[in-house]
Amino acid sequence: MLLTREEMTFDFGGAKLDPTKDRELLEWMCNQFLYGEVTGIQVGHWLYEAPDFDAAKFLARQALEELQHVDNFLRIMAMLGCQPKPAHGAVRFLATGMMGSSWAEHVALEMAQGEGFVLQAFYAVIDTLDHKPSVDILRRAVKQEERHVEFGETQTMKAIEGKPWLRRRLLGLSLVSMWGVKKIAAYIEKRVPPGHVVLEKLPAFLEHANRCAELRLQRIGVLDRPLSELGSAKRAALVAEAYGGKLLGGIGGLVVSLARMLPFVPKKKRLTDTYLADAHIRGYLPPPQDAEAQPQEP
Repeated sequence: MLLTREEMTFDFGGAKLDPTKDRELLEWMCNQFLYGEVTGIQVGHWLYEAPDFDAAKFLARQALEELQHVDNFLRIMAMLGCQPKPAHGAVRFLATGMMGSSWAEHVALEMAQGEGFVLQAFYAVIDTLDHKPSVDILRRAVKQEERHVEFGETQTMKAIEGKPWLRRRLLGLSLVSMWGVKKIAAYIEKRVPPGHVVLEKLPAFLEHANRCAELRLQRIGVLDRPLSELGSAKRAALVAEAYGGKLLGGIGGLVVSLARMLPFVPKKKRLTDTYLADAHIRGYLPPPQDAEAQPQEP
């Protein structure tokens, strides 16, 4: 990977999440992860678009790993006494609404950047959750996520070589995804109880995640200077150019991309829409009234 584990790690100062006292927070976090892993079904679309046989084999393996991660989080949720609930709108936007309309967009936005963000969140939970069985599951999953991010980085660099227009488009779209992370940070910041040793650091963690995303863009070659040197007008122009390029490249792809961002637009129901009612999900977890399956207060 172009960023090391040390660069992506946020210092929580040794603060820990308690599996009993922090169950409500852990349930919210696990449900964001669960939705993200269910979006592994989207890999099937890109398998059809793979540029070569090696990429196709990688994606076939990745699809299986993502669906295995669904079961990983179901096991963690069962151990922690958590229930499946809808993901936050910004998470759905980043994982599904920002689904690319080209191979370059997929590997840059969904794999290098999107899975890079997920990987940082995995690292954060590993470092803070005081529940060894859950942490052990995540430590195994991290190795797969690292491969996904590295694949995205490598494929992005290949895709943008000699194509400055594509670099600008990916930068404009990346700015939108980073805005989505800021929306999550704002949501959390408004709900942080005073004095919680981990929660009070989450907005700063998400800011760190955006800084790492910026650094990855620079090392991939999408960004040639710090974002601080790009004024608001320049950023707005990049976003406009990115979506204008989608329009010129095909009105159908742009309409699909925009429709994913609007929850009220009718669309075909996919597993990302129906998974909470799926028998596989429901069969994995105890019902809410099953007190024996949930950790008890000391």
